[in-house]
Amino acid sequence: MKSVGSLTAAVVCITLVLPRTAPAQTAPVIPPSIITPDKVETRLGTFDFKDGAPGKATLEKAYDYIDFTHAYNAFANTMQGVSLVAARRGFLEAGVKDNEILIFSELMDAKSLFLTANADTVYFLGFIDVSKGPMVFEVPPKVLGALDDMWFRWVTDFGQPGPDRGLGGKYLILPPGYDGPVPEGGYFVSRSRTNRLLIMGRAFLENKNDPKPAVASIKQSTKIYPFEPGGVGTPIAEYLSGKAKLGRIGDPPPSKFHEGSGKVMNTVPPNDFSFYEMLNEIVQQEPATSLDLEQMGSVAAIGIVKDKPFAPDARMKKILAEALAVANATSRSLFMNPRDPSWFYYPGSAWMNFLFVTGYEFETPIPEITREGVKPFPATGYRQLDARTAFFYYVTGITPAMAMRVPGIGSQYLLNMLDADKNYFDGSKTYKVTLPKGIPEANFWSFTVYDNQTRSMLDTPQRHPRAGSQSYPSPAAEADADGTTTIYFSPTQPADVKRGNWIQTDPKKGWFTILRLYSPLEPFFTKEWRPSEIAMVK
Repeated sequence: MKSVGSLTAAVVCITLVLPRTAPAQTAPVIPPSIITPDKVETRLGTFDFKDGAPGKATLEKAYDYIDFTHAYNAFANTMQGVSLVAARRGFLEAGVKDNEILIFSELMDAKSLFLTANADTVYFLGFIDVSKGPMVFEVPPKVLGALDDMWFRWVTDFGQPGPDRGLGGKYLILPPGYDGPVPEGGYFVSRSRTNRLLIMGRAFLENKNDPKPAVASIKQSTKIYPFEPGGVGTPIAEYLSGKAKLGRIGDPPPSKFHEGSGKVMNTVPPNDFSFYEMLNEIVQQEPATSLDLEQMGSVAAIGIVKDKPFAPDARMKKILAEALAVANATSRSLFMNPRDPSWFYYPGSAWMNFLFVTGYEFETPIPEITREGVKPFPATGYRQLDARTAFFYYVTGITPAMAMRVPGIGSQYLLNMLDADKNYFDGSKTYKVTLPKGIPEANFWSFTVYDNQTRSMLDTPQRHPRAGSQSYPSPAAEADADGTTTIYFSPTQPADVKRGNWIQTDPKKGWFTILRLYSPLEPFFTKEWRPSEIAMVK
């Protein structure tokens, strides 16, 4: 038995050490979809690969393209910030420092280059600097305005659409990361994500013909000064409990005003290499976290990084210039001839206002106002990037008040770039538009004409390229016997057309117009009221 067991064990050992015959192997099945061919034809030319490895020419082409893409996206994603850098530079060059006010006592005219400003209201504008601590902004009654941060994000409304509801009040602006004392009352408190903010204020003419009362009110009541902790809004009980110090309570220092009417100045952002230099300026001046990480990724990829020099080499400068040219062409195309039919306010019309479908954050449409109350739309979950690009290409300022369906509050706008035949406007031709009876506004209405190139008021001998229901700074438009009102656009005043019903154009310039309704009424929102298309007079 012992010998049998030994034999069995030996057989097992031999079996274990003998080589096994491997089963038949088959090559893995590689789907064609994951293979990179040796040659790939694209709109950029031919990309060459050797078994998937890019050749030298392909590497150069690919890296040029990715740098171009980053540069293009940097323009598209930061245009709004560069716009405010350009505006602030314009203010500084005009002698208006931060925490000072530029006021247009005789309204703005075509000498000042501002993106689509109006010639109907008294503007008071400026920049608040909160880099050294909280600032107080006192606003007068009966105004309409907003504060935006340096990336053109809305911070707060003031005046009629704001928390003071047109009565005036004190706004306390807290800087990024502020964790100091905040008063319990006496102020409307807002936090800024940037060190500076834009003030956009407007006041209205008295009796539709006199700016002087509004100017006097602005100069008397508008103030910008540092916040003094422990003053108004701080209870004595907090001082006694050791939670707060007591500060001075006194009259703030007067603010400095500068006259803007007739001032030659430029606030429009550039379309050349200086765009990227201005972009670098805002990146260096504002907190590193002031803009979305994803948006800043393309900015960093082209060499613009906080606390580092921006020094592109010759190759990169060429790519930046090409990307900017394409980005500017794209932006101008989206602005002047959009392809999205939802941007147009009426079916088959050239009248446009896409904020109704994108909202002021270019994401969710603005709420419907029904008899049952406010009806919000669900979040879309995506940003409408083309709309954002088009908007900031021609507008200074953003606020929910520009995109709300509340009758009698704020103002609404309809932009028109194309005539009734869907052609661009020719400054050498004559056009007309008819407004039906019952123009839906509780305050006033107006047209303003703009230069295609500057997106600012068209400069002609008329000075104020506007027409409307106010009789200042030019005569009011007159209605026809049937209640309709017709406005003409032409280089010379047509025969039998009243001065108030005519806006002068430049034979050498293209133009566009904006119809504004101040305190718009329900027929505008229901679209029961609709202006005619702007038709060439042949």
